[in-house]
Amino acid sequence: MKLKVIQTKSGIGRSPKQRATLKGLGLTRMGRERLLEDSPAVRGMIAKVAHLVEWQEVNE
Repeated sequence: MKLKVIQTKSGIGRSPKQRATLKGLGLTRMGRERLLEDSPAVRGMIAKVAHLVEWQEVNE
């Protein structure tokens, strides 16, 4: 299973850790989407920036 992650809010003004987490997810701008493998590490990263992103499960 994969997760589709979309950045909905800007990283400007956020803590350096949150900005690094967005970069680690491959999200560099608002509206950017990434299809990522579902793993505990990715889920944890999404939880750290849940207020900046939307996500949904995708079956492939």
